[in-house]
Amino acid sequence: MKNKITAHITRLRLIVSCVSLLATACVSIVASVQAGLMPQAGQQTVPAEKTVEQVQKNIQVLTGLPASQLVPVMNYMGSSLGVKCTYCHVRKDDKWDFVSDEKPEKNTAREMIKMVQGINKGNFKGNPAVGCFTCHRGSNSPVRVPQLPIAVPTPFAGTAETAPKETPPTADQILARYTEALGGSAAIEKLKTRSMKGTWLTRDGITLGYEVLQIAPDRIYTVLNTPKQGVVERGFNGQTAWEKGTRGLRDLQGTELFYLKRYPDLFKDIKLQGQFTRISYGGKETIDGKDVYVLRGFGVDGKGERLYFDAQTGLLVRRITSTTTVVGLIPEQVDYEDYRDVDGLKMPFTIRTTSIDSFWSSTRKFTEIKLNVPVDETKFNKPPAPSPSPTP
Repeated sequence: MKNKITAHITRLRLIVSCVSLLATACVSIVASVQAGLMPQAGQQTVPAEKTVEQVQKNIQVLTGLPASQLVPVMNYMGSSLGVKCTYCHVRKDDKWDFVSDEKPEKNTAREMIKMVQGINKGNFKGNPAVGCFTCHRGSNSPVRVPQLPIAVPTPFAGTAETAPKETPPTADQILARYTEALGGSAAIEKLKTRSMKGTWLTRDGITLGYEVLQIAPDRIYTVLNTPKQGVVERGFNGQTAWEKGTRGLRDLQGTELFYLKRYPDLFKDIKLQGQFTRISYGGKETIDGKDVYVLRGFGVDGKGERLYFDAQTGLLVRRITSTTTVVGLIPEQVDYEDYRDVDGLKMPFTIRTTSIDSFWSSTRKFTEIKLNVPVDETKFNKPPAPSPSPTP
């Protein structure tokens, strides 16, 4: 029973951390929306981060991997094999010993990573065409023998006459229409502040109260109401990032600060022009019975992206980002629903994030969004440390 309670508390802490990180990560794009400036190809947008072997011990085959990719890579491998962390790593008395090589599965994983790297290097010019999921498909043992009965092959398409093909729109036309569907460039440029209130529903069914307050160019304040840890506040005033909760007041540093400055959140999806080194029309597909136009591109951060726009409304309904790692491509999908007019701008009131990591998969539902509201700027500053309790 004690182990279950400890595991639940640990999971909730991770959820609180990822929710807060996603909320606070709006910082860098807020400035871009206000100033009309986006980083161009070749520009350094974030400081170089440390590699995983510089911050962790006993790293043998993942050398050179950015430290921020370690957890996503571990989750990707676990999801590909349908296993948990304990499959390779040692956990005793509710304590992790990630450095230990006690379990033989860990060395097997190293050999598999070398194999994947060798296949990609020797056959695909180093591109991650093959990954863990290619063979495992959710099982720790790949299927080696075809399962009977074999599926009937799809017949060749007939030669019947088809309707003439429509002329597809260009990427620039789709992006321009999206800007107009949101409310137009003038309305976007007027955006100065934003406040949002609602709930954050985790994949495990935990509902958290959620509030966000933003002011251009780079200030943000969030409040998260949790059932176990109470109220957790986070803020960034352009220089200092901090967190205040039942565990006290602390500065955000290391990986937390890196994520805050590198990964934008809601404002990233308002102004898309300039976010890509190249982008092009990728065809027409269907989502939930509705036709969508697809754009394929590469972001200035090197990540591959696919963006889906409703063919009727012009609004963005889905965005899939793929991160290239040494073990394969790691996708993350964000769906945008329930667009409503807020002071002349269309805003999605429901945002669903689907990730290989269940802690990041969530649904944000906003009950209130306000734009250009007066803001108490002191909320973004780090609060003073609480006075020590008097000695009895």
